[in-house]
Amino acid sequence: MDYVFEWHDEKDRQNQQCHGVSFYEAKGVFTDEQRIIIKDEQHSASEERFFCIGKVDNKVITVRFTYRDGVIRIFGAGYWRKGRKQYEERV
Repeated sequence: MDYVFEWHDEKDRQNQQCHGVSFYEAKGVFTDEQRIIIKDEQHSASEERFFCIGKVDNKVITVRFTYRDGVIRIFGAGYWRKGRKQYEERV
């Protein structure tokens, strides 16, 4: 399946500085056949938001995203322990 992604370039730059993951790299989690998608209940007030947890280059990455008009909009990504734990428990 082909996915279309978008993100804000400045947010991507900030994310790379804070978490060491580019959004370009992070979109790879969507190709992991074992990926997990979880609704982000805490941040879904104005629009539904989600976490996608999956492996890229044998590392578990958690991606925060939403769907807008058929496009996956990424706004955060990192090597978060909680995401890795959830992934390892389900796989």
